[in-house]
Amino acid sequence: MALLDVDDLSVTFARRGQRPVRAVDGVSFSVDSGEIVGLVGESGCGKSVTSLAVMGLLPRQPGLTVGGRAVFDGTDLLTLDDRSRRDIRGRDVAMVFQDPLSSLNPVVPIGLQVTEVLSRHRGLKGEVAAKEAAALLDRVGIPDPRRRLKEYPHQLSGGMRQRALIAMAVACRPRLLIADEPTTALDVTIQAQILELLKDLVRDSGTALVMITHDLGVVAGMCDTINVLYAGRVVETARRRPLFREPRHPYTVGLLGSVPRLDAGRRERLNPIPGSVRDLLPWSDGCAFAPRCVNRVDDCVGEPPGTVHAHGGRGYRCVNPAPAPGSVPAPREEEKQ
Repeated sequence: MALLDVDDLSVTFARRGQRPVRAVDGVSFSVDSGEIVGLVGESGCGKSVTSLAVMGLLPRQPGLTVGGRAVFDGTDLLTLDDRSRRDIRGRDVAMVFQDPLSSLNPVVPIGLQVTEVLSRHRGLKGEVAAKEAAALLDRVGIPDPRRRLKEYPHQLSGGMRQRALIAMAVACRPRLLIADEPTTALDVTIQAQILELLKDLVRDSGTALVMITHDLGVVAGMCDTINVLYAGRVVETARRRPLFREPRHPYTVGLLGSVPRLDAGRRERLNPIPGSVRDLLPWSDGCAFAPRCVNRVDDCVGEPPGTVHAHGGRGYRCVNPAPAPGSVPAPREEEKQ
């Protein structure tokens, strides 16, 4: 059994007088201990809402509906009451948020924010907690940790704030860590250091890691299994090497084609995906990606595409996928005529 098994997760936001928005629509994936699983896609595809639903951090409001299952070590996180969820969150399951400046309390010293986690879940107090907090800051690469414990978030650089968030997340040695765009707004040098730090934590402690990102470079260097999301659904899932070597869903092909390459010629242009994430169909009317898809055929509209499972545990949700290497592409309708 996987450490985390998300099955048919759905999140719907409804407002009076407006059409309900299904931000997450039947997402399923699993994570084993010591495995790094990626959730990849453009902004607005449902990555962050998926993680917040699993963590139980979506705001309580009328019109919010969460369905499906998120089973962590045999316990469905979606069925827990607030107290039971708080006992698991931070101790067994932790999260590194996207924006450290807004995630940290601006009027509370870093040391107090770290020791609060240690006190709540590990029962450490006073000097013992302060010593452990300093050791955590030192572990994540923050220099002079004793002094940093007394400083406020605005006194730290962006990279240090992100490291402090990671220190808080790993303070209780969680079995599952969710990282939501942990390198956003950081320069490339700090990005590399943060990613290397996360990989070391997984390798040293066997922690399972869910990496949420739109950066395929991050995915290529970290993830074991990759789930590509579009319009709230997983449209392709595969191990890292097969996905980059032979992507099948046109959206995955488009994401890879949009990445600048160091070996490209000086005048070679990028090949962006046409349109925007707003240009989509409801899944009930066909493939949501059809309005932007260069492989679109008549069968893409009318019925939602099912998932095609191929060898090696990979799958893709497409009726006219990109051809596999060595195969002969199917002729288009105009070519048949």
